[in-house]
Formats: sequence, structure tokens, C-alpha cells
Amino acid sequence: MPAALIASRHCTNEKFMPRSVATSTEITMPENFESFVQQERERLGKAREQAEGKAREAREEIASIEGELRAIEAYEAAKRGKGSSQSRQTRRSGGGQRQARSGSKRQALLQLIGSNPDGLTRGEILERMGLKGNKSGEMSVSNALTALAKTSQVSREGGRYRPA
Repeated sequence: MPAALIASRHCTNEKFMPRSVATSTEITMPENFESFVQQERERLGKAREQAEGKAREAREEIASIEGELRAIEAYEAAKRGKGSSQSRQTRRSGGGQRQARSGSKRQALLQLIGSNPDGLTRGEILERMGLKGNKSGEMSVSNALTALAKTSQVSREGGRYRPA
């Protein structure tokens, strides 16, 4: 340590402090290193809580925005005559139309996949049909995709469904 630096410091409670800090009454320095560490721990804990609160608010806002986007997609799907609103209507109409519902779901999938020659992933299909997050709707699409692949109406390559 340079002699000038040593001369400008003095020893208190086995630690070195600059003379300006040691004689200043405006800055409160902790009595010892342990209390300094405790103060820092408290300061950082508060800062972390604030950051976590902001992150939680951001996640809630993102979830709200995603919900609004799903509502818009569901509206557009209903307007086209496809998607979740149509499957809800047929589900309410009774058990006699179960086969028609399956066929219409497959037909809607064929049209959607056919209009995207580069192919779509299952997640993209669910989003476009407004079924993302609807467990029974997701299962229905998965079953229909499997049936379409087995009958060679669509092909699956690299996780993407393409027109056969």
C-alpha cells in the first residue's frame, strides 16, 4: 500500500476508513464490518423484493395481453366459421353430432394446414384455431392430427404438419 494512502487513513476497530468519512457527521458508517454486511443484506433484500414485484406485475400484464390476443383470435376464428366457438356450439347441440364435429375439426385442420405450405407446428395450429390453453380442444386437435397423418392426408416432418 502506498505511504500516502496509509498516511491518509487511520485504524478504528481493526478496519481502515478514510479520514474524511471517519470525521464526517453526515455519513453514518456502521460500527463494524458485520453491521455493514447486515445493512447491505437488508438493502439488497428490499431491492430484490421490489424487482420481484415489478417482474410479477409484468407477468400479469403479459398474461392479460395474451388473453386479449386469444379473444381476438377466437373472434376471427368464429367469424371464419372455424375454431373454438364452433366446437362449443356443436358440443352443446347434443350427442347425435359427435361424428360431424370430428369431421369438421379434421376439415378445418386440412384447410388451415393446406393454406400454409411450409407447415405448422401443433402449437401454431392451436393458436390459430383459438384453442391454446383449452385442454379438451388441444386433445381434440391432437387426435385429429394423428388421424389425418394415419390416413396420409397430412405429413409430419420435423414437428411440422404439411399438406400431403
